[in-house]
Amino acid sequence: MKLHPLGTSDLRVSAVSFGCMSLGDDHAANARLLHQALDAGINLFDTADLYQKGDNEASVGKAFRERRAEVVLATKVGNQWRPDGSGWDWNPTKDYILRAVEGSLRRLQTDYIDLYQLHGGTIEDPIDETIEAFELLREQGKIRAYGISSIRPNVIRAYVQRANLASVMMQYSLLDRRPEESCLDLLHEHHIGVLARGSYAQGLLLGKPAKPYLNYSAEEVTRAAEAVQTAAQPPRPAAETAVQFTLAHPAVTSAVLGIRTAEQLQAALEAGQAPPLTESELATLRHAVKPNTYEQHR
Repeated sequence: MKLHPLGTSDLRVSAVSFGCMSLGDDHAANARLLHQALDAGINLFDTADLYQKGDNEASVGKAFRERRAEVVLATKVGNQWRPDGSGWDWNPTKDYILRAVEGSLRRLQTDYIDLYQLHGGTIEDPIDETIEAFELLREQGKIRAYGISSIRPNVIRAYVQRANLASVMMQYSLLDRRPEESCLDLLHEHHIGVLARGSYAQGLLLGKPAKPYLNYSAEEVTRAAEAVQTAAQPPRPAAETAVQFTLAHPAVTSAVLGIRTAEQLQAALEAGQAPPLTESELATLRHAVKPNTYEQHR
């Protein structure tokens, strides 16, 4: 699978990445699947300290302990679990990030994280303080690069102006074209890589029963799914078309796909290695439904 530079960092990541949130509780089964993905060409594995209260990081770390140099490990920070386990609170402070990274390093069984991401963010956050934490961690060698995971244009613009981001993770698909309005071109202009999640739109583009999605009606979702099924000539699997639509924008570095089974992994591999869509095919997809825009956090 092709590897692409992630922003201006020295990281090179596969066109399709492994979203680890979907992994189950069986560490041995997870390790087999993760190794299959790595052996087949996927090298970016994305987790978060929030997932399964840290057990997701632990499973990924256990799987790659002996192959650490071969993988790009990405994790996230900012959601602090309450002591009683009843939920979590948003905490983007410098003090918390510097403490939380130690837990992630321990669970991942590594002394450095390739990509450390803020797991959310609001315009009211102490953004400069958050950036200070990431910059300090990079100076200390505990992280190689940092980014944010956010769909909020106002937050993204603030970090673009003030931080040395390698990446922004955001939702982007045929059924969520909001990033096209104000984010994708901006990030491309500043050489910040986009890690696109949600290429399948919760499976609605792959044949799941249509339902309202974001501001689209069930009828519009049906039209989009039908376009994904028929736009490519000769026909190709819907997963390939959905992922290649996401990858067609020059700002997008990698499509992050949630993978839990061998079948899902195989579909992801085929999607990442498929030929790009033609301009005619892309035009057919874009005309299937009107593009949507952000209504909040503009």
